[in-house]
Amino acid sequence: MKRILSVLAGALVVCALGTPAWAQRDKQKQDTTVRSVEGAVTDADGNPVSGAVVYLTNTKTLQVRTYNTKEEGRYVFQGLSANIDYQLKAQYQGAASDVKTLSVFDSRSQAVINLKINKK
Repeated sequence: MKRILSVLAGALVVCALGTPAWAQRDKQKQDTTVRSVEGAVTDADGNPVSGAVVYLTNTKTLQVRTYNTKEEGRYVFQGLSANIDYQLKAQYQGAASDVKTLSVFDSRSQAVINLKINKK
């Protein structure tokens, strides 16, 4: 009987400790005020560009964040406000992409915006 009570008490402790993690994960899924944007930077021929600089500009404050693309030209910005427009642009070896906008009207929590470097 003591053994059964010990096992039940242990299971109860495990469940109690795991609940905050589940609640936090559910809260993050439901948080519509925060979003992210990711994508890939390619050259004019469609090849991924590693080492390109992606600029993310907050159109309200004009604060600029940068990200250097990794393998396969991938970039990501997280923790963005859903209530602000952002502009994205990539540069590589003196050439740049067109500017693209992540709008407040884009309701995706994880937006994908790919950028193509124009030929010089």
